[in-house]
Amino acid sequence: MRRIYTKTGDCGTTRIFGGERVDKDDIRIEANGTIDELNAVIGIVRSLLSVDHEWQQLLQTIQSELMVVMSHVATPSSLRTNNPNVLSTDLVPLCEKTMDDMMLELEDNGYFILPGGTQIAAQLQFARTVARRAERRLWTLHKHDELPDGILVLMNRLSDLFFIMARTELQKQEWPEERWKAFAYKSKAKK
Repeated sequence: MRRIYTKTGDCGTTRIFGGERVDKDDIRIEANGTIDELNAVIGIVRSLLSVDHEWQQLLQTIQSELMVVMSHVATPSSLRTNNPNVLSTDLVPLCEKTMDDMMLELEDNGYFILPGGTQIAAQLQFARTVARRAERRLWTLHKHDELPDGILVLMNRLSDLFFIMARTELQKQEWPEERWKAFAYKSKAKK
């Protein structure tokens, strides 16, 4: 059996696509680490769902696409045409349709809500926050080395999707949302 450790990263650097070594706290590595964390949180959500739950396939598709995204984030733009992994153009519209369908069933919410509720809803809220952090890291990287637009859009949609999924989970379980404060813009509109 081969060893998993190579000792090549013991001095604080790691190799990216194309062979270049970068610091382990390089923004490219930070962005990918956050996407990897998001993928792990999605795995936790999936582990809490039944095997035949209606969200399993969507979440598995998202996890697979995040692996492709990570390969592109690890690839400098000058070498991206050499990356054999193809970014999906179907996932963003699928996320949008899924959210639109869920919104038809959700009660209107004019409040900020506290993350929590069921284990699934809480983990989906956690996934939402990790997706937002990944998006911030990706935008920082994008300023230094341009990323494909689809990656940035996907990360934005994923955070929205996880929020809607968390709300849907609470409603299906008849678990009340804990309201924090009304949206200011909706309060002003009523006056």
